[in-house]
Amino acid sequence: MNDVKQLVVLSGKGGTGKTSVTAALAHLASQEMPLCLADADVDASNLELVLNPTKRETHDFSSGLMAEINPDTCISCGACYEACRFDAIIPGEPYRVDEGMCEGCSACFYRCPVEAITMRQPVVGQWFTSDTPYGPLYHAHLYAGGENSGQLVTLVKQKARLRAQDESRPMVLVDGPPGIGCPVISALSGASLALMVVEPTLSGVHDLERVLQLAQHFNVPSLVLINKADLSTARVDEIEAYCRDQQVPLVARLPYDTIVTEAMVQGQAVTAYTDAPVAQAIRQAWTKIKAHLDL
Repeated sequence: MNDVKQLVVLSGKGGTGKTSVTAALAHLASQEMPLCLADADVDASNLELVLNPTKRETHDFSSGLMAEINPDTCISCGACYEACRFDAIIPGEPYRVDEGMCEGCSACFYRCPVEAITMRQPVVGQWFTSDTPYGPLYHAHLYAGGENSGQLVTLVKQKARLRAQDESRPMVLVDGPPGIGCPVISALSGASLALMVVEPTLSGVHDLERVLQLAQHFNVPSLVLINKADLSTARVDEIEAYCRDQQVPLVARLPYDTIVTEAMVQGQAVTAYTDAPVAQAIRQAWTKIKAHLDL
């Protein structure tokens, strides 16, 4: 099937409860349809902590460029040292490359008179295929300092989408990265719907505005879910007013409840762990989300 819906759960900042909401939606959706899951927060993936997956496949992720000097060919002439503007060349016999400083600009490659330098793609992370109680999960880990997190997000999402198409799974549920940077743009690409999770704080309101503007720029329809809504009535009112002004539907106001953390510690989605008011509110939100996805 080609009509695979992609629901991406986002937040303007980390720590809003985005992953807890995603896990709960995965539990509820899996009771009604087969689905694929993707954790697009490749810099700090957390969905696997809640879903307790069984890892099936591990693959290296290579990206960017890195200079490499062949010690057998290098004549220690210093041309590469003079060409480098990032202090990545270490003089000696032979010369060496400081991989932590190399920006992959290839200036040294073009200046070397004996072609002793090659440009290679280093391994900067890994991506995984895992089984969860709610469907196959595609997730990844970008090494510290690794480049192209947006490209890795695209890869993870693509793998999940292709699996969904091959196995006639009608939906891919994506736990997106926080913020508004390149990884978020990659997560939004091709999305059918974005669910914005926000807390009623001053920064939360500001961050919601930014991430909603990003989704609107890429013509991705959005919904808003307020987490810990009982912490500030004034901020909730401000969020609701903003949503009305932007004509963005508000699908839920989740109460604050420590049972959400308790469920995470037990490696369960909160809707599978309890029928407390917070779980009931997420169930009601899922009914509204389904309607917007036309599932």
